[in-house]
Amino acid sequence: MVKRRPAILVLEDGRTFPGEAYGSVGETFGEAVFNTGMTGYQETLTDPSYHRQVVVQTAPHIGNTGVNGEDDESGRIWVAGYVVRDPARLGSNWRATGGLEDRLATEGVVGISGVDTRALTRHLRDRGAMRVGISSIDNDPQSLLTRVRQSPQMVGADLSAEVSTAEPYVVEAVGEHRFTVAALDLGIKRNVPRRLATRGVTTHVLPASSSIDQLLATGADAIFLSPGPGDPATADAPVALAREALRREVPLFGICFGSQILGRALGFGTYKLGYGHRGINQPVLDRVTGKVEVTSHNHGFAVQVPGVVGGAVVPDQVIDTEFGRVQVSHVCLNDNVVEGLRAVDVPAFTVQYHPEAAAGPHDADYLFDRFAELIEGRALDQRPSEGRNHSKGRSNA
Repeated sequence: MVKRRPAILVLEDGRTFPGEAYGSVGETFGEAVFNTGMTGYQETLTDPSYHRQVVVQTAPHIGNTGVNGEDDESGRIWVAGYVVRDPARLGSNWRATGGLEDRLATEGVVGISGVDTRALTRHLRDRGAMRVGISSIDNDPQSLLTRVRQSPQMVGADLSAEVSTAEPYVVEAVGEHRFTVAALDLGIKRNVPRRLATRGVTTHVLPASSSIDQLLATGADAIFLSPGPGDPATADAPVALAREALRREVPLFGICFGSQILGRALGFGTYKLGYGHRGINQPVLDRVTGKVEVTSHNHGFAVQVPGVVGGAVVPDQVIDTEFGRVQVSHVCLNDNVVEGLRAVDVPAFTVQYHPEAAAGPHDADYLFDRFAELIEGRALDQRPSEGRNHSKGRSNA
């Protein structure tokens, strides 16, 4: 039996949970959020969208399959802290190359175990995501609470530059090359260019500070706006880039944070959700096909569409924007949050969740096919041909 140091978790409203140190011994602060996935903890930990967040795993047993060198979604662990109930005593899997707790300790990730994560999750569902501190060096709740309330909030946090690649890199198409996509890295996951590669797409991943001219200089047929952390209301430069792409009618696809960026570019606002959507079991209605998908989510902000009262979406509702007509394409069936937008008159669409789903269900994988079809359709539009219809009123996604 591992002998662990005592640790405490203190929320900014003063609620305190005792536990034991897990991972690195120390102190950490961030936004407390919960993830409902029963698998995929390694992908969660290495997802850049979790930067500056303390993740509570609702599944009680964590670490059972250890960690390996293949399932990381980036080059490091990004969570600010980690909260589990019952850590595995021994990770066991034929792919494992090490243990989860050793990995956390090596990367300096402060965690806490032995916590009543069900009670903590219910508290966050009632009160909303909030700042939190974990400490295994100071067991005075009032002292830790003071530092929690001095820590930065997620609202107003501009974080994409902190997680973006420092240098451009390329992920080549698998098999025959069909298209080139320039991805603006706001916190991209590795499985996104992998999913594009299987469709013959070569992806150039560029830093968040890149200009549209730098993206298009790659020979890109389209632009991808990646997921990422932080408040989309702070991301003015990516929004300006997306607006310029819309003006030039460059095909655009945005996921999660990228969806919020594209939503802002279309003239919509964003707002913070009470406790967000995080996990791999979220039901979403695709209003284009009428199908319900089980999807992977990780977002604490959402797009506010004018005229959508209380989150409810009127069937076939069309919103007029500077760039033409826009429809709400996807809706979360749990709370009616807008989960996707489809531009009718320019080649652009978004989803608020993760069709690359690592880890998670593959119900939404078809969206990468839809992106490829959008690029192909745009290429056909630009091909010289007599009698070709140039109308902007056709469907683009």
